[in-house]
Amino acid sequence: MKEKIIELSKQIRQFDPQNKQQLEEFKIKFLSKKGMIPSLFQEFKQVPPEERKTIGILLNELKQLAHEHLEASALKFEEIVSQTVQIDTSLPAASITGGRHPISIVSRDINTIFERLGFVIAEGPEIEDDFHNFTALNFPEEHPARDMQDTFFIAKSPDIALRTHTSSVQVRVMEQSQPPIRIIAPGRVFRNEAISARAHCIFHQVEGLYIDKDVSFADLKQTLFYFAREFFGTNTKIRFRPSYFPFTETSAEMDVSCNICGGKGCTVCKYSGWVEILGCGMVDPNVLEACNINPEIYSGYAFGMGIERIAMMKYQINDLRLFFENDMRFLSQFSSLV
Repeated sequence: MKEKIIELSKQIRQFDPQNKQQLEEFKIKFLSKKGMIPSLFQEFKQVPPEERKTIGILLNELKQLAHEHLEASALKFEEIVSQTVQIDTSLPAASITGGRHPISIVSRDINTIFERLGFVIAEGPEIEDDFHNFTALNFPEEHPARDMQDTFFIAKSPDIALRTHTSSVQVRVMEQSQPPIRIIAPGRVFRNEAISARAHCIFHQVEGLYIDKDVSFADLKQTLFYFAREFFGTNTKIRFRPSYFPFTETSAEMDVSCNICGGKGCTVCKYSGWVEILGCGMVDPNVLEACNINPEIYSGYAFGMGIERIAMMKYQINDLRLFFENDMRFLSQFSSLV
């Protein structure tokens, strides 16, 4: 019996499989219920008592050798298959599908409309100092926007914060340029707000600024009327309501007729037929002075709108959080848009 064990050990060590079928044949030959190793265990019962200890050790070693060689051969075969797949250049390439994010689509469309009117895109840092984010924009010291509950300050610093609007870009442009100035400032902004279906701590804005001699509120109205009809459709109506912003005087909020119900009233417009989309106004003389522009010579207007709100209206989306969750079921609906 000892000779049989030695011979089987030699066969096992010489085994070199080339495919999964040979692996299965090895398993059946040596380790199945009717295989050669279990048969030896049956013969072990007839071994004389004085030889059982030695033969028993050899049998267990043979069985262990068979299992280890089977596992090692299977692993080696898997590595060979894996390497073959990696270098097989004849395989077709994986298909890649995707599309623009709805925020990117709306931002691009807004920028394109204002570029046709002569506006130039301007950008600035997302981490701002107090002067560019608040002081130069005529925010008083006691304004609530300067409080910790409304603004994300950096390292508890009272002077450095994540910008709360892209108006800071307007300040930087006015500091570095002299009128005429005609820019739009798209970008991401941050405010310390509770996240809900209608609000988020991160969102996107597009703000516009035009400064020159003899700029009037009539120029502002005509510009925004053109934008509304280009973006929402030629039947869109607009209206202005008096409002207050520290950096503009006179200030207003602009509504457009609801493009979902056609102005008849629905849940989106709260049955009023109107939806507020932006704030605007004539640049406050204090802002011009803070940026070294003479308000006796120049005047200008500014406006700002939230891109998420515009996108929600355009695509009839009722939950702002969908823009930030990267849910492919939601994003794939926009894959056909370019």
